[in-house]
Amino acid sequence: MNKIVENLFSQMTIEEKIGQLIQVTGDFFQNGDSKITGPLSQENRLKDSVRYTVGSVLGVSGANDVENIQKDYLKHNRLKIPLLFMADVVHGYKTIFPIPLGLASTFNPDMMTISSEVAASESAAGGVRVTFAPMTDLVRDPRWGRVMESTGEDPYLNSVMAAASVKGFQGKLPIDENHVAATVKHFAAYGAPEAGREYNTVDISEWRFRDQYLSSYKAAIDAQAKLVMTSFNTLFGIPATGNKYLMKDILRNELTFDGVLISDWNAIEELIHHGTAEDLNNAAEIALDAGVDIDMMAFAYAKLLDNINGIPDKVLKLIDESAIRILELKEELGLFENPYVGISQQKENDETVAQKNKQQALQVSEESIVLVKNNNGTLPLSPHQRVFLTGPAANTGDLLGSWSWKGDIDDTDSLFTQLKQKVDTVDFSEGITYHQDVPQDWNNIVDQVNDVDVIVVALGLQSSESGEATSMTNPALPDGQIAYLRALQALGKPIVTIVVTGRPLVLTTVDELSDAVLISFFPGTMGAEALSSILVGATEPTGRLPMTFPENAGQIPIYYNAYNTGRPVEVGMDNGEEKYISKYIDSPNEPLYPFGFGLGYANIDIVHIAVTNHVISSSGTIELVVQLANTSDRSGSTVLQCYTHQIVGETVRPLKELKWFKKVSLLANSKKEVIISLPVNNLVSVHSDLRSYVDEGYYDVMVGLNSSELSHDDIQIKYLEEK
Repeated sequence: MNKIVENLFSQMTIEEKIGQLIQVTGDFFQNGDSKITGPLSQENRLKDSVRYTVGSVLGVSGANDVENIQKDYLKHNRLKIPLLFMADVVHGYKTIFPIPLGLASTFNPDMMTISSEVAASESAAGGVRVTFAPMTDLVRDPRWGRVMESTGEDPYLNSVMAAASVKGFQGKLPIDENHVAATVKHFAAYGAPEAGREYNTVDISEWRFRDQYLSSYKAAIDAQAKLVMTSFNTLFGIPATGNKYLMKDILRNELTFDGVLISDWNAIEELIHHGTAEDLNNAAEIALDAGVDIDMMAFAYAKLLDNINGIPDKVLKLIDESAIRILELKEELGLFENPYVGISQQKENDETVAQKNKQQALQVSEESIVLVKNNNGTLPLSPHQRVFLTGPAANTGDLLGSWSWKGDIDDTDSLFTQLKQKVDTVDFSEGITYHQDVPQDWNNIVDQVNDVDVIVVALGLQSSESGEATSMTNPALPDGQIAYLRALQALGKPIVTIVVTGRPLVLTTVDELSDAVLISFFPGTMGAEALSSILVGATEPTGRLPMTFPENAGQIPIYYNAYNTGRPVEVGMDNGEEKYISKYIDSPNEPLYPFGFGLGYANIDIVHIAVTNHVISSSGTIELVVQLANTSDRSGSTVLQCYTHQIVGETVRPLKELKWFKKVSLLANSKKEVIISLPVNNLVSVHSDLRSYVDEGYYDVMVGLNSSELSHDDIQIKYLEEK
């Protein structure tokens, strides 16, 4: 404890200590427009004596609002301990970048860092000192709406992106006035609700949790994220917010997290609904015992103030520990030196949606877009082609996605606006709205299509159909959009379909009806320009899928790194002949589009792979030399991917696990050699005793450009004595 914190803490009453543990919205200080992210009871109003001791405020931003609240608060706070302002700055503040699922589809951690840096700089000017990001939850069920806030289904990709995001938000430590503290969420396994239903039970074994889910949280904590947020769900039979084993044994002790642990909205009160707490006082004591420092909007810790003298000594000690951690965070963020650190209305005006930020958002958006089909060179379009643009996503600024509450659709061009600047002739008709069953003015559309060279159909979901509390039983485009696409396809013109979405969808019919398909995970402020640049070939599509796209909804959850079964479907097996194997009778096991998949305009292939050493010590490094060739007349990029599989081990292993990836650029008609260096320690797995280590034995090493088309070679790992 440093001297500033020690001095303040020594003067604090128990009421003031508890106050530091309470977080409220800005509505308790002003008639503002705080971002509400959960249920709000108007009965939960604080007395002035409590209001001016609370430690933090969420959902308020804007330099003037934050400054005014802080000034008013400090007038009334006895010890002049400043408020800490927190907000959901997830994929942008005013300049909105692609949603995190889109950031993951760049397969480029630098793009994640850039996004987080810009978001931090803009929001810091607006008074935010803590962001509730990154979300590092592993997700495998597109029925769950918050997959949009994740970086996908793979533990390694999640881990890389989690660390990159923390780096971007926080910068070099100590955190300066242009950066914000990052919050790892939601601890833990929030992304695995049964049936994809929001806030539902999570029921996975501790072995599987450690083997698949824990690594991305660890990566963010190792990157020195300052806060962790609890999850709403149960894990190992106990709600996470009151789960002492999860929060103290695993988070605090194993992962060595020593920062601030904050509950999600009202999560402490929800212990009562879970049936693990009798009342609000009991819920508060359980959460404190689990190490939860800040109560977000449950008013459970405030309830303790009703009977100060009745608080047990054990709980008083826990309150002290939490108050100290919160004070230390405030000191680290510079609030005791300057309660208004970083706040600047002028900078906020200049910084937000500045041209340099837009250019960075454009680059990231371009790298996030995934080409999944391109028959007969339908794309790129020629600037001299006559294009008919149609569909509900064709002339809208609704490209920002969820968690873009400070973004402005007015700052977001539509695809129609941008494509007109790149193609000589663009005819337009919306044709159909997002949830309309019958096309508008069909006869006029038929007349327009007669004279065009290609039809570009922009379909998709609205921003409000992804994010928190947007679970779907059937993640697919509305029937009306599919019917409209089918009618357009019958007109006999080449069809380019763009799908704007916040989650994987069942696109089997879309694929069948289209000559080319582009997938864009809500691409942000500059999304329309990025899409139009890719359509005309000014930019190479280099995005790759961070989640598997199912062939049909019955396959869900479907993911590439599944464990093998005792009766697997073998490659080349006649599934129609063999009955007693792990398969469906009405669908293939394979997805429509696999993890890591994406196409480009340049023709880039792997032409040679060599493993430098097939026998490696447990402390050694697997090294492969891969030669790529671009046999086309245009420059391009691809994502080289390396997977491994443990052939025999104590516990079952996934059929393949991503262990390395890199975006590689090649000039036209050129070759490039890439060296893959993979430390053997990266092959660690969790065993039956829950310990993690690398087994001696044989491993399959696979290299390719997506998870389903891989070249294989075997290596042997041996525990050799070091000389």
